[in-house]
Amino acid sequence: APCYVAWSAKNRSPLIRIPAARGLSTRVEVRNPDPAANPYLALAVLLASGLDGVRNNMTPPPATDRNIYVMDETERQEEGIDSLPATLKEAIINLKNDEVVSAALGEHILDRFVEAKEIEWDMFRTTVHQWEREQYLNY
Repeated sequence: APCYVAWSAKNRSPLIRIPAARGLSTRVEVRNPDPAANPYLALAVLLASGLDGVRNNMTPPPATDRNIYVMDETERQEEGIDSLPATLKEAIINLKNDEVVSAALGEHILDRFVEAKEIEWDMFRTTVHQWEREQYLNY
């Protein structure tokens, strides 16, 4: 799944794709939600974020028509392309600091969601994974 925050009409590597056909057939493809994501929460956050952009007259950056996966870090920075959080911990921190997403979820859901994800992160980071066993304990 895409992990770079960008959009395009032609390219499938950005997070958002708006196919070239316009008019009544215009659609937006959001390419990052994980199949394990709660679709109701994901859609609520997407809609709230879009409405925030409209309300605040935000102008999207130029389309990225190059394959982002072959760009190096410097090229991505020059194009203003950010990455999604690399870890669940980073995602939790970003979520706590995002006023639009926090408002979309509401205090009750946000607090419970963050609490559950912090427990999940602690369980993940304290687990010895198979890769670690093979990498460090393979005699």
